[in-house]
Amino acid sequence: MWVICGGGIVGLAIAREVVLRGAGPVLVLEEEEDVGRHASGRNSGVLHAGIYYPPNSQKARFCLEGHRLLRAYIEERGLPLLATGKVVVARREEDLPELEEIYRRATANGAPISWVDEKELQELFPGARTVERALFTPLTATTLPRRVMAALRRDLEEMGVAFRFGVRCLGPAGSGKLRTTAGVFPFSRFVNAAGMGADRLAHAFGLARHLRILPFQGIYYRLHPRLAPRILRNLYPTPRRGLPFLGVHFTPWPDGQVWVGPTAIPALGRKHYGILRGVDREALAILLREVVLFVRDPAFRAHALLEVRKYLRRFFYADARALFPELRPEDLLPERRVGLRAQLVDVKRGRLVMDYVVVEDGDTLHILNAVSPAFTSAFAFARHLVGSGV
Repeated sequence: MWVICGGGIVGLAIAREVVLRGAGPVLVLEEEEDVGRHASGRNSGVLHAGIYYPPNSQKARFCLEGHRLLRAYIEERGLPLLATGKVVVARREEDLPELEEIYRRATANGAPISWVDEKELQELFPGARTVERALFTPLTATTLPRRVMAALRRDLEEMGVAFRFGVRCLGPAGSGKLRTTAGVFPFSRFVNAAGMGADRLAHAFGLARHLRILPFQGIYYRLHPRLAPRILRNLYPTPRRGLPFLGVHFTPWPDGQVWVGPTAIPALGRKHYGILRGVDREALAILLREVVLFVRDPAFRAHALLEVRKYLRRFFYADARALFPELRPEDLLPERRVGLRAQLVDVKRGRLVMDYVVVEDGDTLHILNAVSPAFTSAFAFARHLVGSGV
């Protein structure tokens, strides 16, 4: 029996791959009352094109193939898909070297990408602003993540995968046994795909104790219908070097809505979805990790000082307007939709972890730092994990 902790995209993709290979049966344990209640159902719905990630990293290795597999699944199921491509613009002259680095990485990763000048940018995205030139990748698409997660759950149930909801995984209960809030479950193979709780669960197994989750809060606004038809493609800024965040961007969805965001504000809880809601007793420990990073990592320090201001609407607006000058303050409609990123930090080094982390120990497998582009990569990542026996 494969027992998988976590009903996010990675856990479900692994369950699907196990069944497709005839290696079941599979039981998925999920703390919430349905799948995709956190990062997998609250992300931007972007199918990424593999342009940002260092060659030979796991993110680069699985993004493009994951895009192909997930896109095929979406199309086969008749799920919503909007394939418009993406432009990445320079907000200031200092961004140009980083644009060059993105182009280099994309080319090395085999991702389709091209340079466009300011005139060509206006043909692709009228009204967008850049300095001198921008990048265009035609592969980027968007979907509705909750629809994808619901379809996966239905498919898996039809394939014989069992689900238990409202169950939190706690740790080992002896060899080949998992202790949970619903009792002890035997397993032949255990997969920790618990997302925001993956580090705690790995620690309970005595693993990866130097790695801790540092949550980041992603605030979105919804674009006013007045401007939504003008957003023809995904519009992104050049990300800051040394950080895994892509910056506030414009994302058109297949349902006609356009999302602006998300932020990447250091959060104070693993379910910190409001200003105070979700701040719990771990807040002090999380704050301490943030202080250590603030002192030791100049890139994080600069990021934190800029991001925290975006709790205030005027700073968020200024960030978005730098990409699309036609934006007016009233075009950003308040939205309760908030995401959280289960970002991993190496507390020994005082650095954010930039790639996925997979820790195998006997018949257990622990997947840490399954952050963007994990939604895009999930099917390819699952093929690797299940097929290689890692």
